[in-house]
Amino acid sequence: MSNQDPTGKKIGLGLLWVGFVVYAFHFAPPDQPDTLELIVNLSSGQWENINPMVVALFNIMGIWPIAYTCVLLLDGRNQRIPAWPFALGSFALGAFALLPYLALRDSKPSFSGQKNFWLRLVDSRWTGAAVTLATVIVFAGGITYGNWSDFVHQWQTSRFIHVMSLDFCLLYLLFPLLLKDDMARRGLTQPGIFWAVSLVPMLGAAMYLAWRPPVQETETTPEG
Repeated sequence: MSNQDPTGKKIGLGLLWVGFVVYAFHFAPPDQPDTLELIVNLSSGQWENINPMVVALFNIMGIWPIAYTCVLLLDGRNQRIPAWPFALGSFALGAFALLPYLALRDSKPSFSGQKNFWLRLVDSRWTGAAVTLATVIVFAGGITYGNWSDFVHQWQTSRFIHVMSLDFCLLYLLFPLLLKDDMARRGLTQPGIFWAVSLVPMLGAAMYLAWRPPVQETETTPEG
């Protein structure tokens, strides 16, 4: 949780975004002929002939954006740029959509004003509990029933599986960039909490959302 040069961090995140885009479209394994069919089947729940590891990864990539949204909407309250378009885009594009926001945002470890319906929803421990339960179920299914050797083969040969896996890893590695300010808004200063959440992929973030105390609202004083 050490301080970093904000300009250097912004540049680094911008370069990471460019590098990820270039890698995904020019250096990742080629597209497979059945990629579109695979995406349609995954999206429609037709999972009979699909490796449960792939199913789990696809579903986790639908849960990750929810976890990020639970932090992003509160983070965006005092930002120069709105967070919600990036949060919405992450449901389709994952880190491709989130990295520009992370590069453009400033550290705002405070919250002012009242919470509307959406902020109350994403700040609710019940929402965090639902994210945690879904994460546990998806992870358990993938680990228990998944074919690891087949998944490795698909990772090496399929652009969709390859990039989706890297996207998951990036979302895991980037979450701490928002976590520090989110903890500060709630008066949480213990480094142990930060590292416990940061070091456990996805489940750490989900459990944090279920445990964290709510952000306190402040009264706004009318001008004039």
